[in-house]
Amino acid sequence: MFADLHCHTKLSDGSLGIEELITLAASTGVSVIGITDHDSMAATLRGKVIGQRHGVNVIPGVELSTADPETGRNVHLLCYLADHPDRLEGLCKRISVARRRAGQYMVLRAAKRFNLPPEFILRSTAGSTNIYKQHIMHALMDAGIADSIFGELFDELFIHPGEHNIKVPIRYPDCREVLSEIHEAGGIAVLAHPYEYDSIGVMEELVSLGLDGIEVYHPSADRQQTDMLRSYAAAHGLLVTGGSDFHGMYNKRKVAVGSYGLGETELDALLNYKTKKKRREAAAAKKAAANG
Repeated sequence: MFADLHCHTKLSDGSLGIEELITLAASTGVSVIGITDHDSMAATLRGKVIGQRHGVNVIPGVELSTADPETGRNVHLLCYLADHPDRLEGLCKRISVARRRAGQYMVLRAAKRFNLPPEFILRSTAGSTNIYKQHIMHALMDAGIADSIFGELFDELFIHPGEHNIKVPIRYPDCREVLSEIHEAGGIAVLAHPYEYDSIGVMEELVSLGLDGIEVYHPSADRQQTDMLRSYAAAHGLLVTGGSDFHGMYNKRKVAVGSYGLGETELDALLNYKTKKKRREAAAAKKAAANG
């Protein structure tokens, strides 16, 4: 069994619809995927139904956009298998509103710079729950202004400081608070791609606050970094997860569904995690009561 637990659809910043993603996974022999759209759980129910039709087990999840206020860095937290996903809806909505507000300003800035109607750019967001940088770049490709999603123009617009930068900062919630909200919803909290946003510094604190796992297998980590994360997870009794971070044509790097992920043993550990945790907590409570 092989599981790719980090995939995105059109509902956030992926280029494929739910069924397209699941069909692709089935055709490549990936029997388990996690749909983890940014700050949206809209794919949860439909993904499960479509997955059953195609023989693919779809693990419900969401990738929550958070930040570490102490460093100013972004921190992404994956939530899997929430018992009460509705309790995360308010959080997802707050993040989405902030992202949409920033996205609208970026669309206006791009429209002004390249002399395009804002509506021309916004049509690239069709089917998504929000506005992402990839959508703006897609529109610029359609207009013949850009020849790729990522590259020199993307860096000029969103990465490098300067007069041509159109990026609008988004204020994300504190990663510590979001970790608590994941647990209140009965979810499994996993630190996503620690090397993507240099989240190593906050990782130890999150572990002390009850972080359940680390995304060890991810395109952003080289072999040495992957080994370090795996060793750290083992030393601290954390779950090991992984995935390709698949976005279709919006991928940052060349990856395919299933190019990164978990084996059967690691997947079983995730699927049985909450049951074993409840047993340990019940045993601890019973022991404490007996020592009364």
